[in-house]
Amino acid sequence: MKTIAVLTSGGDAPGMNAAVRAVVRSGCENNMRVLGIRRGYTGLINGDMFEMNIRSVSDIIHRGGTMLYSARCPEFKTEEGIDKAVEVCKVNDISGVVVIGGDGSFRGARDLSLKGIPCVGLPGTIDNDIACCDYTIGYDTALSTIMDMVDRIRDTTESHDRCSVVEVMGRRAGYLALSGGIAVGATCILIPEREFDIQADIIDRMRRTQATGKTHFIIVVAEGVADKLRDQGIDGSMGLAAYIQHNTGVESRATILGHVQRGGSPTAKDRIVASRMGHRAVELLKDGIGNRVVAMQKDEILDFDIYEALSMTKHIDMEDYKIAMDISI
Repeated sequence: MKTIAVLTSGGDAPGMNAAVRAVVRSGCENNMRVLGIRRGYTGLINGDMFEMNIRSVSDIIHRGGTMLYSARCPEFKTEEGIDKAVEVCKVNDISGVVVIGGDGSFRGARDLSLKGIPCVGLPGTIDNDIACCDYTIGYDTALSTIMDMVDRIRDTTESHDRCSVVEVMGRRAGYLALSGGIAVGATCILIPEREFDIQADIIDRMRRTQATGKTHFIIVVAEGVADKLRDQGIDGSMGLAAYIQHNTGVESRATILGHVQRGGSPTAKDRIVASRMGHRAVELLKDGIGNRVVAMQKDEILDFDIYEALSMTKHIDMEDYKIAMDISI
């Protein structure tokens, strides 16, 4: 009986449990022994694992977070840490590992594959910033959460003729901010991929819309624009709200949504995509194929060599940005 293992690494994302469930049940269906590794690469190094079966993953498809837990593992970035993980795999007769996470997790999977442990990566991150993949596990749920939270904020914003600056996650990527901003009809959206001028892109825009009778405003900001704001003398989202109030006279408040975006029951799309990806990962390992990343492109589940996947670049669709600005004035 072939033994495979599954772990979740990096930031948690809704749908990770659905992916774990698919891996475990697909493995059992193919007469494999499946081990669940707790707390990512840290658990792998420490041998913190347990045998799973079809009942181990009952009633988890609807749960957020990850039942296997997650953790950062600086030790795994060292040669010694990788060697420890390889030895644990050999001792436990693990012939393949499914790694659910982001780019950093995939680099770990690549390092294990180079040491003779076949690995398959599944893209689990709310940021949707995996270059080889149009859509990552957790992204749709995070977007739905942003939409719901901003809709609630809008009720107060409208009641008091305010401007609300809403900061969403995305340190290096503006996908959540852009798509979330379109979904809530934001007056302005700031993302790391686009240069902006506070006066032209926010203050003048607000004044233009005020002239048409609009009295309340939503500004969606990706957390990754902090440096660009600082270059214009503004300290983060709180500073931006103060700047807007000072320059427009519109009472302004900032809300940082934070980790609420990571949690919650995954949407149908996240559950289905995670299930399809988890199944593909087991199919690859069943055939002895490792060093791959499973991805979705144009609604089709594909897989790429890890080196190829990590070398790809992804660009945000600026046409979407133009659409957002044209229809939210």
